Amino acid sequence: MTPLSSIAVFIGLASLVSGHGFLKSITVGGKNYLAWQVGQDNYLNPPPIRYARQLTNNGPVPDFTTKDITCGAGGNIPAQGVIELKAGDKVTFNWDQWGSSHSGPVFTYLAKCANNDCKTFKGDTGNVWVKIEQLSYNPQGRPPWASDLLREQGAKWSVTIPPKLAPGEYLLRHEILGLHVAERRLGAQFYPSCTQIWVTQGGTTQLPEGIALPGAYKPEDPGILAALWKIQQGQTQYVAPGGPVWSEAAPNANRAGP
Repeated sequence: MTPLSSIAVFIGLASLVSGHGFLKSITVGGKNYLAWQVGQDNYLNPPPIRYARQLTNNGPVPDFTTKDITCGAGGNIPAQGVIELKAGDKVTFNWDQWGSSHSGPVFTYLAKCANNDCKTFKGDTGNVWVKIEQLSYNPQGRPPWASDLLREQGAKWSVTIPPKLAPGEYLLRHEILGLHVAERRLGAQFYPSCTQIWVTQGGTTQLPEGIALPGAYKPEDPGILAALWKIQQGQTQYVAPGGPVWSEAAPNANRAGP
């Protein structure tokens, strides 16, 4: 390989990596809580307390039909910290970056930790995940895709904890789906993260039965096996995966799309 071709390959790989992203921190009530910093804790002694489950790298889940889809590829190891908040509080997810080519929807789910203990709960079996927020594709939106809006907001995304949610420990699963290579089977790129929260004050509403992750995302689902250009040209309507937003979610939680 010539020096020039080596440089071209390097630039190409760098551009692919730079389009990826990971959850850097979570903000609640003006306080910032650290998520998983990819590769950083190997050099910090002692390592800081993290509130989101660790990730292997900043890339997508290698195979979204496996247990990696639950909380990302990183072993689904419980974090040290749990964020205390109230039902109705706003939670802001702060990503390190998001690439302009990785267009797609944004989702947020909740799962109740068994026995109110997120340190022993993984959420990788059963219909435990309930969608509390989504923004997918709005042809009249500027920009039309949720992930592009996230990027324009400084790689930030805010959701509201359901106002009537009963107290307890939950996993808050936030996810971006990149559809830029989703025209081929298993090409869709999922970037999930799981933050551990403790709802200290709330109502009496329990989560209903939700979806299973893994299990709910099928390779042939129209919201997963999708041609981005056909959607953007109006040749097909986009249907987001993962089912509807919970009826008890905060107002405006389903801001666009089915």
